[in-house]
Amino acid sequence: MTGTETPQNPSAERTIPPIPHKRPIIRSHHGDDVVDDFDWLRDKENPEVIEHLTAENAYSDTVMAPLKDLRGAITEEIRSHTQETDTSVPFRDGDFWYLTRTREGDDYPRYSRIRATGDYADAPPVIDDTSDALLDGEEIILDAQALAEGEEFFSLGGMTVNDASNRLAYAVDTTGGEVYRLIIKDLTTGDIIDDGVTDIAYGLAFSTDGSRIIYATNNDAWRQYRIHMHTIGAPQSEDRLILEEEDEKFMIGFSESRDGTMLVAEAASRTTSECWIMPLDDPDAEPVTVGGRTPGLEYSVEWAGDHLLIVHNATTSGFSVAACAADSVGPRNNPTDTPGCWADVLDAASGERIAAVDAFASHIAVSMRADGRPAVRIIPRAEQADGGREADGGREADGGSASLADRWNARLAWDISHGGELDGVDLVHNNLFEQTTVRYALQSMLTPLTIAEIDATAGPQQQPTILKVKNVPNFDARQYREHRLWATAQDGTAIPISLVHRAEVKPDGGNPGFLYGYGSYEIPSDPSLVPSWLSMLDRGVVVAIAHIRGGGEMGRDWYDNGKMLKKKNTFTDFVDCAQFLVDEGWFHPDRIAAEGGSAGGLLMGAVANLAPEKFRAIHAAVPFVDALTTILDPSLPLTVGEWEEWGNPLEDPEVYRYMKGYSPTENIRDVQYPAILATTSLNDIRVFFVEPAKWVARLREETSNYSGRPEEAAPIPDRPILFKLEMVAGHGGRSGRYAKWEERAEQLAFLLDQIDATQLLTAD
Repeated sequence: MTGTETPQNPSAERTIPPIPHKRPIIRSHHGDDVVDDFDWLRDKENPEVIEHLTAENAYSDTVMAPLKDLRGAITEEIRSHTQETDTSVPFRDGDFWYLTRTREGDDYPRYSRIRATGDYADAPPVIDDTSDALLDGEEIILDAQALAEGEEFFSLGGMTVNDASNRLAYAVDTTGGEVYRLIIKDLTTGDIIDDGVTDIAYGLAFSTDGSRIIYATNNDAWRQYRIHMHTIGAPQSEDRLILEEEDEKFMIGFSESRDGTMLVAEAASRTTSECWIMPLDDPDAEPVTVGGRTPGLEYSVEWAGDHLLIVHNATTSGFSVAACAADSVGPRNNPTDTPGCWADVLDAASGERIAAVDAFASHIAVSMRADGRPAVRIIPRAEQADGGREADGGREADGGSASLADRWNARLAWDISHGGELDGVDLVHNNLFEQTTVRYALQSMLTPLTIAEIDATAGPQQQPTILKVKNVPNFDARQYREHRLWATAQDGTAIPISLVHRAEVKPDGGNPGFLYGYGSYEIPSDPSLVPSWLSMLDRGVVVAIAHIRGGGEMGRDWYDNGKMLKKKNTFTDFVDCAQFLVDEGWFHPDRIAAEGGSAGGLLMGAVANLAPEKFRAIHAAVPFVDALTTILDPSLPLTVGEWEEWGNPLEDPEVYRYMKGYSPTENIRDVQYPAILATTSLNDIRVFFVEPAKWVARLREETSNYSGRPEEAAPIPDRPILFKLEMVAGHGGRSGRYAKWEERAEQLAFLLDQIDATQLLTAD
């Protein structure tokens, strides 16, 4: 007997969905017994499971076969909006300018560099980004296309060059499981000098002399918990353990300071963190804690050359920037245990959330959120200030930290701004401590990715230098409109919505609509120009992003009001946004498609249960739809750390009942649901494939979409429920860009067909 029942009539096999056998287990918690018929699908080593997943793919392919032409058209449209041969803006690091090049026909880029001498000593080379010809003196240091040859999946987990610029370290994953092999390349000879370090996680940093490389590893629960130092050429078994994080709620990571002298490590849970610093020029150095670990205190550290800048939440929920003398670090060096030991440079104002600080010799750049958008605030050294905005900061403190804070003239801080309604600004590639320029990226739903620079020492009254506007072929922003709208949630909270549409599309109540959402982990869904969305816009679809609670769009309080025992706000916000767009005439009530991935996939499952009548179609990507089962099992990857996001249902009956009230697989109803496409990958370590596999099986069984289905061939339902799985991929899906375009085109074809928006608008 196999794990998937198939009909006796071979001609009907393609029109009957796979039906997994029921092998019930009972889950008992807090006096509640739950029967789980499909948990056996968890074991990907079981041939019956693979047979079932293969049958799911075959069924999905059959159902979507009539969409072949539409899928092909959308794939070509995505290609038509992509400059396939392209080159990034060169950025300076050490003695070289570094570039990323893509070529037409290649799935993966090439990484190159050119020495910063002669004509390029002070300014980057001018690039013809339509040509793949190398400049005189330019060398390819890593060819990802060549490395990926013969691999079904390929991903770079990181890369870095040592201070002497003669060694390159990079990490490669060929399964999608986010477990990497470390490779060291001699850039003088081109030889691989070390490839013996395996099973590493994220983060790479060279020692000052380039003889050692620092990396991290995961434990069996896929928690990044150790930092190691490897001597290049030596066996991995001899690597030195620098730090180990034993608390299962914490994950550890690290970075190299901008001046290259210091390793900065951080262990963080969802509510608490601890940071360490360690000089990179001493192979025997031990990491020193900056401020210890105090429950509820979150902080991150930026090495500023001779002192520390610290972003922390001890003063305000919007976070602050503080200064600290390098010789003042220690386990009680924090504002909770030792008030006044950190001198505030800048406090977030109401409606702001400070995320990070980057330190330079002449200024600091504060990455933050303001008015619901990503922003950058420049704070000059006191002697550099020249006109700006009043800002909170510079409160008194004892000792050296106070005088350090006085170096930064926070009262004359100024913001980088372009004034667009949906414009967001993020720092990119500012690698030199001595640089006076600030490079940043600007984008919106109609603004292509724009790389620009300003002079941080010149004050706010200056025009930025535009280095590159990403070319989006066959796109004219004048043919579209973008807006910021505000829906009202059930509890009266105003929920921002970013919306874009063709100029000729009006809020007349007849438009097909597409609503995207995420709403977890304080991660924002910021507007950007998405080439694949143009295929929807050009078919008359109104595209919107619901910036719901649980995300990070509107600050820490916004996040706190969409997590733990307030998580249901995330779901009701999304439904309220959909209804608002109907009420305002932007969406037709029967032509709404919704999409979300990962925790956004949980959102999709929850709103399908909560308001199935509101949505015609849903795409749930790598969906976290069996949330309660996962969070109840501390042996599964990442579960323990998630308890500070969702609550601990294992120990707390209130959390258990609350999560059971929204977990998608637990709350399916016997009514008609939207058409649903669930997509995932076999090797996804963040959300296991078993979650959508179980969810889809139960949806088909319990909703009315497939009610009365005979055991013989039957017409495909108007609202099918499909499950598509990549056999060699991870959380991000397929890896090559052309394969990703095809994958995306299939998803959009499914949604567009359901909301009756398959035809391109005709020109007047």
